[in-house]
Amino acid sequence: MLTTFFIVLPIFALIFVGFICRRANILGPNATSELNRFVVYLALPALLFDIMAHTTWRAIYQPRFIAAFTLSCFIVFALTVALRLRRGRHLADVSIDGLNAAYANTGFIGFPLSIIVFGRGSLTLTTIAAIITVCVLFAVAIVLIEIGLQTEAHPVHLLRKVGLSLLRNPLLISPVLGALWAASGLHLPSSAETFFKLLGDAASPCALVALGLFLGERRPTAAVAAPRAGDVKGSLPLVFLKLIVQPVVAWVLAAKLFDLGPAVVHLTVVMAALPTGTGPFMLAEFYRREARVTANAILSSTIFSLVTVSLYLAWVR
Repeated sequence: MLTTFFIVLPIFALIFVGFICRRANILGPNATSELNRFVVYLALPALLFDIMAHTTWRAIYQPRFIAAFTLSCFIVFALTVALRLRRGRHLADVSIDGLNAAYANTGFIGFPLSIIVFGRGSLTLTTIAAIITVCVLFAVAIVLIEIGLQTEAHPVHLLRKVGLSLLRNPLLISPVLGALWAASGLHLPSSAETFFKLLGDAASPCALVALGLFLGERRPTAAVAAPRAGDVKGSLPLVFLKLIVQPVVAWVLAAKLFDLGPAVVHLTVVMAALPTGTGPFMLAEFYRREARVTANAILSSTIFSLVTVSLYLAWVR
């Protein structure tokens, strides 16, 4: 329990720093959007390129693990999107909700947790889970958001607009370029290595500080009191899907359908049981969608995961 707590503690510290900076007006009202744009256009693309450029195809060829983890993500994502669409919500908003329910914090929590619990030999599978989450699942959500935001009725024109929007999106271009670089067999110059590492390492802390800035924004009480209660209520099903449903689905797929070994099954479940990462919040801010449900989902899932992940680890040990 304490191990998981100390891993998650820096996340709360960074969110709290952003919250205090906004409440004390150290950073102004535009800081959230500007810091988030830095993450989306610079830091996160650098991280995605770096991950893909250093990943060999032989190392990531783990078909049964890939199938189990990917299906667990997309089953929960599709279920969430379907349930939200039935309630008449916009496709862009339900796509972000789908990420809230299926986007695991593999980068900031997954890597240190897997090293402590499973050893350094688990890093290859953890990297695969991070690629699936940050690149594949993220890309599908962006495609759906772009489709939802287009008003063009003609199918050909709609596809053209969506395609052009996607080609300009740095979060999709960067991993593709990284994969092409890896396939070329070329090595990055040491100066380029340093550049991508310095820039990529800024993605997670800046995103967490941006989340704290958003939460620390003062809003008129009369206008916000009712929506806040609704936002908290709206985030709870997403937290339940993330922390309970997705790990159960992952266990059924890994243990029963694909018959993976016990250690890989437990790693698959732990990766699926991680709390919601900051990716959905970055997209909500980037596309100017309502981000309070997402912020509540990230905070609540991180808090409750202290209990759920710790209980599972205690049980498998």
